[in-house]
Amino acid sequence: MKPTLVILAAGMGSRYGGLKQLDGVGPNNEPILEYSVFDAIRAGFGKLVFVIRPDFADAFKAMVDRTFGRQIQVEYVCQELDMLPDGYSVPPQRQKPWGTGHAILCTESVINEPFSAVNADDFYGANAFQLMGRFLSQAQDTDLGQYAMVGYGLRNTLSKFGSVARGLCQIEDEHLHSVIEVTNIEPDGDGAKYVDASGRSQPLTGNEIVSMNLWGFTPSIFGHLRRLFVQFLDEKGREPKSEFYIPTVVDTLITQNQAQVTVLPNDDA
Repeated sequence: MKPTLVILAAGMGSRYGGLKQLDGVGPNNEPILEYSVFDAIRAGFGKLVFVIRPDFADAFKAMVDRTFGRQIQVEYVCQELDMLPDGYSVPPQRQKPWGTGHAILCTESVINEPFSAVNADDFYGANAFQLMGRFLSQAQDTDLGQYAMVGYGLRNTLSKFGSVARGLCQIEDEHLHSVIEVTNIEPDGDGAKYVDASGRSQPLTGNEIVSMNLWGFTPSIFGHLRRLFVQFLDEKGREPKSEFYIPTVVDTLITQNQAQVTVLPNDDA
């Protein structure tokens, strides 16, 4: 069974009155996600699942169907604020989507095979999809989640146009030991820096291995996502800007000995 590629495009990604995910960046005005899709097709992926929002669904579907519709099976899932477990409701001040973990959870009804999840507006490189495609082609749905992450050197993922969010990783024997989501990372000389929760500037060498949210999962992840999303809602659901991040989910599963995550180093990055 060929793996599926889930493309997370429901984030608040609008700018200049348009959709960031559809902004052209290539020589023929291709959006970044076109590169991910073509690289995934070449790597043996057999289905695309786009996680989108209802307010831009028609424009997004038209672009995707026009570009990829005849090359690969395509599914669409809308991530909506009210897609919550029984007994929970949307807080009045909530406007942001619930985050990447919730976005992946929304795809459960259309996925029965190993799959990879990526951001719509990040460039990953062809080699990353080859690495993940090979891993997923052999993945087994076991009690201990056998998952994967493509790792990048932080310096290669920084942007001269602004700050980025990355998952800072600790790796032991080619497996992920921990991952912490860090936002607002900026270049700083030969390295980088970010501001921690206490407001202090923290230096980074630039050599750290980070996650850009290119994950590989089997369907066993959905049970974990359901359980941890309920926990998130109980603890942080009333905070209007809190997000259910997939790196936080993975870190929790590793800590609880419920998952083993192989790190696939992307040496071409």
